[in-house]
Amino acid sequence: MHQYLPDLATQTVPRYTSYPTAAEFHDGVGAIEQHAAATALAPHTPVSLYVHIPYCHEICWYCGCNTGAIGRSDRLAAYLAALEQEIDAVAAALRGRVTAIHFGGGSPNALSSAQFVALTARLRMRFDCAENLEIAAELDPRTLNATYAAALALSGVTRVSLGVQTFAPAIQARINRHQPLALVQRVVGELRAAGIARINFDLLYGLPGQDKADVVETIAATLALAPNRIALFGYAHMPRLLPRQRMIDNAELPDGPARFAQHMLGHDLLVSAGYEAIGFDHFARPDDSLARAAAEGRLRRNFQGFTDESAEAIIGLGASAISHYPGLLVQNEKHVGRYRLRAANGGFSGARGVVRSADDRLRGAVIERLLCDGAVDLGDLAGRYGAPVMALMELLPSLARFVARDLIAVTNTHVTVLPAGLPYARLIAAAFDRYRTPAPRFSRAI
Repeated sequence: MHQYLPDLATQTVPRYTSYPTAAEFHDGVGAIEQHAAATALAPHTPVSLYVHIPYCHEICWYCGCNTGAIGRSDRLAAYLAALEQEIDAVAAALRGRVTAIHFGGGSPNALSSAQFVALTARLRMRFDCAENLEIAAELDPRTLNATYAAALALSGVTRVSLGVQTFAPAIQARINRHQPLALVQRVVGELRAAGIARINFDLLYGLPGQDKADVVETIAATLALAPNRIALFGYAHMPRLLPRQRMIDNAELPDGPARFAQHMLGHDLLVSAGYEAIGFDHFARPDDSLARAAAEGRLRRNFQGFTDESAEAIIGLGASAISHYPGLLVQNEKHVGRYRLRAANGGFSGARGVVRSADDRLRGAVIERLLCDGAVDLGDLAGRYGAPVMALMELLPSLARFVARDLIAVTNTHVTVLPAGLPYARLIAAAFDRYRTPAPRFSRAI
């Protein structure tokens, strides 16, 4: 599967955490549609909550998240007050049952431990939560300690994702994220001592000054800590859209062949260590629920990446958070000040989005199955969505270039991604995207 094809690898393409993608969102969709979608869910419909904390203690230069430095403590208090208003309004309208809560950011542990406990308690109190509720949080190891780990456990957190990125000090300096290996080792030990056994690591390749030796050393240190899941993402350098990335020297970034080599080396090291490859950038131990979901054809893709969650809707809470309903995608106001005004003015804070047509839902399902399973039966999916299969079969000529290079196989209505095509899965999926033309706003395919 290690074929570097420069004409494909250097193309820009969406990550397809939704379809249509955020590039298709517009301000003709907002809080009114958001409220209507929430109230339209049937009682006890399984839903998950995504809670966005748009603050960090320190800003890393590589980061593409909607976040800013905390600065004054009253800013965080004011944001939490607005978040509580939104929580109350959404909970009053929603009849679904919450099966999972995911905290992201930014850094959710930008909150004090007391604030985190209080916020989680409010969510449990306001929403109808399932007994086997899973609570997960993306955390910055640099501001974690045993006291905070105990607070997470007290709040019912069952899984954490740690932003590790790299263990190489020289590369950490280039991205403004100083994080010694000993610190991460301590944090992992404290989390496990607190009873939080499910730990994920996020790693990056393609960073400034990074080479294959760093990938080997970082993954060796990672394997010694035995996380349950590992995400290996390619750094997306888009300084035009993300001014903080202008602090990174373009000349120090690995070129296309070097990025590809780092990606495939990471894949090989993790798979040889016993991790299952999930999709194009996730890895999980065979006993993890994500690996089981992949093996059983239950893997899903949403704004958190590959997931085993089966919720029918995702409710986004907080500035820039995205809600995903069967017929609607809607994003909250990004600007924290304007978000606070919207929250105070009725709670629902949607500012832009898109209504998903029947065609959108069908194409979204095709793209999801291709990325999750590496194969899709167009006839089967068209039948499930009540659409003529010819609407999809007409797209097969656009796949011919992938067939010719042995990246996919097409048999009747069945499309299978071959081993050599796995690194290019997003490009293959893009053939089914009716909105897509190459654009620099997306990350490289690899």
